[in-house]
Order: sequence, then C-alpha cells, then structure tokens
Amino acid sequence: MSTSDPGPARLPVVLRPAGYDDPQVQVLVEAVQQEYVARYGGRDAMEVDPAEVLPPRGLLLVADVDGRAVGCGAWRVHTVGTVELKRMYVVPAARRRGVAERLLAALEATARAAGHRRVVLNTGDRQPEALALYARAGYTPVVGYGVYADAPGAVFLGKDVEGGV
Repeated sequence: MSTSDPGPARLPVVLRPAGYDDPQVQVLVEAVQQEYVARYGGRDAMEVDPAEVLPPRGLLLVADVDGRAVGCGAWRVHTVGTVELKRMYVVPAARRRGVAERLLAALEATARAAGHRRVVLNTGDRQPEALALYARAGYTPVVGYGVYADAPGAVFLGKDVEGGV
C-alpha cells in the first residue's frame, strides 16, 4: 500500500480558441503581466500583435474549468516552420492540476497540424514552475532571440513537434 500523496486532482479542462480582445483573455494577460512585475520588477516588453495569434498566423487558446477561464496560451509564427509560444499562464488556484500540460499539448498539436515543425519559447529563470513544465515536455535550450536575446535570466527553449509529440 502506497502512502505517497498523489497531489491535487486534475481539473476537467475545456480548451477554446479566442481572440486577444476577448475580455477573459485580457484579464488573464493582465494577470500574467502582474506576475512578471512581481517576479522580475516589470512587464513583458515583447509585444503581441493580436492578429498574430489568430488563424492562420497563430492560435490563442483559453482553458475553461466550470465555465471560468483559468488559463491561456498562444502560438504565433516565428520563422518558416517554427512557431513561438506566448502568454502561457494558469491562475494560481488551478496550478498543479494539469491545465498547463493540456494547454501546452494542444498548442503543440495545433501548430503541428498547421504545418509547423518546431516550437520555441522564452521564459525566465525566476519561473521554476514553467521551466519544470517545459523540461517534462521535452524542451531543450535554443539560441536567444528578440528583445530578451541577451537579457540576464532569460531562458530560451525549443522542441521539434514534427511527426508526433
């Protein structure tokens, strides 16, 4: 008989596409910006053009639990065959419950279905939860890019998604 704690129960997550102008998306994006302020002292300087996360150029997904938006994530075209993940976020009350894993898997699958072969992302060294999620999902270090290419604490990761995840 095992006495190990199985951890919090997984939540019944419904994923739905949304636009950047969706009011629930705006609340989640502001929450992630406030998390950046708390962890890094400022907001994310890398802007997201709302059109970049709409098909066919990208996709933004919202994770709903019991009709309430608890997370979001998006991909946008980075270079030919490669997409960049943006605005991955799960509200604190829903963390460690499988929401981020579901979002990440769906974003990878939809990017692959759209013909892309690789996913890259930028996170920070003060986000150990995100780093652990990406490590479990098979992401490895890649060369930095964008406004944070040479920033101290910036972490750049990538993963091939061609042929299955």
